[in-house]
Amino acid sequence: MKRDGFLNTQKERLSQKRVGGFLNIDKPTGWTSHDVVAKIRSVMRIKRVGHLGTLDPQATGVLPICFGKGTKLASYLNDADKSYDTVLRLGEETETEDATGKVICSMPIPGELAGASGAKKIIESLMSFVGPYMQRPPMYSAVKINGVPLYKVARGGGVVARPERPVHIRKITFLGIHGRDVAFQVTCSKGTYIRTLCADIGRNLGVGGHLLSLRRTRAGNFDLDDALELETFVTQYQTGEWEKSVYSLNTALKMFPALWVKASEVKAVLNGVQINFDGLEKWDAFEKDSPLRFLDQEENLIAIGQSLRDSMFEESPGADGPAPFKIKTVLRN
Repeated sequence: MKRDGFLNTQKERLSQKRVGGFLNIDKPTGWTSHDVVAKIRSVMRIKRVGHLGTLDPQATGVLPICFGKGTKLASYLNDADKSYDTVLRLGEETETEDATGKVICSMPIPGELAGASGAKKIIESLMSFVGPYMQRPPMYSAVKINGVPLYKVARGGGVVARPERPVHIRKITFLGIHGRDVAFQVTCSKGTYIRTLCADIGRNLGVGGHLLSLRRTRAGNFDLDDALELETFVTQYQTGEWEKSVYSLNTALKMFPALWVKASEVKAVLNGVQINFDGLEKWDAFEKDSPLRFLDQEENLIAIGQSLRDSMFEESPGADGPAPFKIKTVLRN
């Protein structure tokens, strides 16, 4: 999501920027995702602040933050794919599957994994994980079993059975190997643990491994090139320049088709009243079951809906017949 033109258009009112939106924060190392939320909540002095996609404390990179009315839209963005710059250390397994944990197993790196022939074998292992992949969540994670987070069990020295979960590795790009450290880029579905992926790759190669470093470069439409350091945002807020770094509600959901509501029907939409094509000025083409953006005359997002059928099937838009979409989330001031 490039900054050029985002939120700086004259069509977006100051009040819309203040009532809610999204921030693209470059999470610093050593901070939990909750730490970042708490900091922004304190700086902005508002209660409704959240984040999309948790990053472990030692990981850095893109951490989308939602605030105000933006928190009502988090669920529409949480399902997005994510991309990471990753370094895997071969020959060591840790209890946490990353560099913060105690080493529980060490193995020498055989000569067959060295040099050009070794790189070929490593690349083959990386590529074998591309596609649908059944992954077992790590013990040191927030996944709950019988209502108890796994990390609480792990901290007490316990281990419980964890069912595998389906994830999808969209793409892996090998970047190089230095000694026993393998650098690669990965794009994956939500819910994928990259440290578990690293551990699984290490086991696949027969030498074990763990995640050495991780930097998220993309989360949905939020890109690292546009990410803002946390302290930079704090300074911007203190100097009154913070609004230029806010992604409006409409901008954050630009990937969804838009429906422009007639001025006479805006109040009805804000009250959750279902409308039909005759209540619209114009609309983008949409497919069945697609999320939809309802916009007012000033391009402000006033509601999110869902299509009930393809727009192309509506030959003569009007008030008659079943509504082609329904309103699900209203964004009142």
